[in-house]
Amino acid sequence: MAANDPGLAQVAALGEDPTKGGVKETADGSFIEEDRPVAPDQFDERYETGRFEIWAYYSYYIGNNGLSLFNFGPTAAQNLLYQKAEAIGGPDNEILYFAGSNRTINSIILLCNGISFAIQIVVFLILGSYADFGTFRPNILIVLSLIAWGIGFGWLGVHTADDWQTGLGLYIVGLIAYQLCLTYWTAAFPGLARNTKEMREKAGQYENGDISREEYDHADSMKRNELSNNAFVTQSVGEIFILAIIVGIMFGLNVNASTANNNWGLSVLIAFASGVWILVAIPWFFMEKRRPGQDPGMNIVLAGFWQLWRAFKEIWQLKQSLFYLIGYFLLGDSLNTTVTVIGTLQNSIVAYNTLELTYILIVGIAAQAVGIFAFWHIQKRFQLPTKTMFNAVAVGIILLDGWGMIGIWTNRFGFHHVWEVWVYQVFYGLFVCPWYSYSQTMISEVTPRGKEFLFFSLFSIIGKTSSFIGPFISSAIIDDTGNNSSPFYFLFALSLASFLFLLFFVDVKKSRVEQAAFLERERIAKEKLKGSTSGSTLEA
Repeated sequence: MAANDPGLAQVAALGEDPTKGGVKETADGSFIEEDRPVAPDQFDERYETGRFEIWAYYSYYIGNNGLSLFNFGPTAAQNLLYQKAEAIGGPDNEILYFAGSNRTINSIILLCNGISFAIQIVVFLILGSYADFGTFRPNILIVLSLIAWGIGFGWLGVHTADDWQTGLGLYIVGLIAYQLCLTYWTAAFPGLARNTKEMREKAGQYENGDISREEYDHADSMKRNELSNNAFVTQSVGEIFILAIIVGIMFGLNVNASTANNNWGLSVLIAFASGVWILVAIPWFFMEKRRPGQDPGMNIVLAGFWQLWRAFKEIWQLKQSLFYLIGYFLLGDSLNTTVTVIGTLQNSIVAYNTLELTYILIVGIAAQAVGIFAFWHIQKRFQLPTKTMFNAVAVGIILLDGWGMIGIWTNRFGFHHVWEVWVYQVFYGLFVCPWYSYSQTMISEVTPRGKEFLFFSLFSIIGKTSSFIGPFISSAIIDDTGNNSSPFYFLFALSLASFLFLLFFVDVKKSRVEQAAFLERERIAKEKLKGSTSGSTLEA
């Protein structure tokens, strides 16, 4: 599914050897790029990526948009918590007995997030270490999707204050299922891009000497950007239609009439979004071609642990991958915290009902579709590399933090007015949301061929970690200053420092050489293991 070197009719090297055309070992043991023109991606016509397969890939993301388990699910769970606390201790009570002690609602939510995150780490490490082998990778997403859909429909039975503990269980497992589905869907796009007819033609041109390795790599990068950006644009447009239907459902259920109606409405919305997810996901399950992954080279059980161990051991040799990992963590932390702080300020400006929040969400998603579409077409028009586009998004994040920082000094500007909330949605969609596309494409730029599931798992863990640290620091700053805008000092500095680090330290071209050397060292290590195993067998 995400293997990067299977594909169309074989040109020169074996499809399962992703090191071909990459590097050669010198006399001193170091690695340099090879001069001989052997394309790094080899092809098998059975696995050529077709137009319908690509659109099925896009279609899955329309359903896995986060509305069910990432947006409405957490809202429904917290809603039941507040209602249960009020039923026990009155309208001002926010204390409930949970996990062995009395806790505030915020504490309960943080604890549930921590539990969810801890489980995700374990599952990501296990699945990520094995998912790059064999042809069973599509089954992982199918099983995870079935779990996610079951949770979505399970909310139909959870809509009263007495169901709050069940709601928390669905909340925790729902977050896990959503994040796993999103990560293992995303990890497929490099393999899809590298198995297209266009890349087969580029491979032939490279081996015939018509184009350089740099031109081949640029074509590969642009194809990955095309699939990633088009997936996000398609998802955004589809989500607008889904939200429009959701508005009609809310009117039909009269969610503003009573607490019971609102509770039931949230459960229905989660189930509806899950139903849409099923309909648009099924084509991908049938259309995806089961492309062979890398050869484990040993017992499959041992291979997963061995690959995970080597990834942690050799990450120091993948300096550009490590640098991007650090920058991705820091900038992601800044962005996640910025959105949280702005959300807090937004709630202090005006209280929205469910319908108004949906209208704001529609505006934001429409701007997101326009923003990603514009970024991609500018990139395609001027043939700009991925890192240039990523840097442009980073500037948008810095400007967003600067906007908030101005609000520390004046009440005229800086998220103090209702009109700013609407302008923020438009700005965020146009200039910041492309982060979610280009940050993923950058991961593929620094990931060794054939290791997509493992590396996307590791980056997902880092991304989730960044969702926790920044908010705690910002909370401490607010407690110290008494000003809800004061974290923007910290966030502006963090965004600027992260941007400068990524700008000067991450070199995609160097990363390609490091990746090829990494794969070559792995090949040699596997051969040594096979040799020692064969020797032991003969001696026996």
